[in-house]
Amino acid sequence: MSAALLISKYRITDNHLLRHLRSTHHLIPTMKLLSVLLFAVTALAAATSKPHDPLANAKKVPWERLEIDKAVLLILDLQVGLFQLARDFDHTLYYRNMMAHAALGKIFDIPVVMTTSAQQGPNGPLPKEILEMYPDAPLIQRNGQVSAWDNEEFRNAIKATGRTQVIVGGIVTDVCTTFLALALRQEGYSVWANVEASGTTTPLIRDISNDQMRNAGVNIVSLFYIVCDLMKNWNNNPGALTILPWLDQYYPAYGMLARGHAAAVKNGTIIPGQIELISGADGKLELEN
Repeated sequence: MSAALLISKYRITDNHLLRHLRSTHHLIPTMKLLSVLLFAVTALAAATSKPHDPLANAKKVPWERLEIDKAVLLILDLQVGLFQLARDFDHTLYYRNMMAHAALGKIFDIPVVMTTSAQQGPNGPLPKEILEMYPDAPLIQRNGQVSAWDNEEFRNAIKATGRTQVIVGGIVTDVCTTFLALALRQEGYSVWANVEASGTTTPLIRDISNDQMRNAGVNIVSLFYIVCDLMKNWNNNPGALTILPWLDQYYPAYGMLARGHAAAVKNGTIIPGQIELISGADGKLELEN
């Protein structure tokens, strides 16, 4: 407290203030020592601490390419009852997302494991469209375990595939998908969570769940990412010949792009203004390659 404040607060004379300061002079060396120690500790902490690295977590989990011969597709609790809890998407869009996720196993011919949670109750079964896609795939009905990994039959089904890369989508994002993704990471699997195939009650819950998975090394990706990484090259098999019709059905934005190009080529016409969009400074088309 300053002398001015002491005088103002206590209305004391200069003599009273002098006596007060003299009575506390023995504290001054101690305060100086504490200040020196505090400065030393702060300097040491600054010298030994590492600067924040925003990519530190990413460096712990290096980027890995999806491979057809290493991947397995999980259809996790995409049940007709639980579908009503997926409110972070328009339901028409989310239904298409679910079907597209399920169809990944068909187009890339990768193993599929399906599981449901308490399907005899309000959660209900998987949609018949998905069941008809994979009449012979393992379908593990869990009758209590919230996390699919807690079910021995499910664990054995995953291990039996011999695959190390897991593609997953489920309802709800914060429980079914997150619990399983974290368990798989703990077991050493590489995990790709199809962000478009998992649904939950609110965008807030979706976002914090995706953050939790991402921090554990789970790849949070889109359907198109998965398709392109598995395909890798439009000249591969599967490639353009089979993937474009598949995208037209399950990813119509790209399907319409392909349709528009096909229509223009077949029609053979260019409307005024279009030629300038693709020509060089000399007016020649730049389509040689």
